[in-house]
Amino acid sequence: MNILFLCTGNSCRSIFAEALLNHLAPQGWRAMSAGSHPTGKIHPLTLALLAKEGIATDGYFSKSWEQLPAVPDIVITVCAEAAGEFCPAYPGPVLRAHWGVEDPAQARGTTAEIEAVFVTVYQKLRRRMEAFLALPLAELQHDRVRLAAALNSPEILGE
Repeated sequence: MNILFLCTGNSCRSIFAEALLNHLAPQGWRAMSAGSHPTGKIHPLTLALLAKEGIATDGYFSKSWEQLPAVPDIVITVCAEAAGEFCPAYPGPVLRAHWGVEDPAQARGTTAEIEAVFVTVYQKLRRRMEAFLALPLAELQHDRVRLAAALNSPEILGE
């Protein structure tokens, strides 16, 4: 099962999600990430936090969905619609979910305040990822209706 995490810049949120899923997921589940307008580089605080958490970052880079190594089965957008940010729509017949979080690359303030925003976004995505991975995935991957409902459920989103 290939999951694409999609946002605008592909420098923070979608990279966090890609790295987390690839670190935590069972065999046969693969994460990718992309941006509708990729920045071309991963934010240094993203890489630093992943390294601090013991999550490998080798091979990750900021890219467009035109550069994906595989066709996704699921697309999860992570942009913050509530902040007025445009969420890109991936073309094609895929399951879709929205796990919106604020863009830490837009955080302003002291170094400590900015780092705190990165940690908050990472932790929110990690909680969602752990809740998703706690589902009966072997069963759900064969039932697209139930899988789509689970991906967008309050249990996953923490609402």
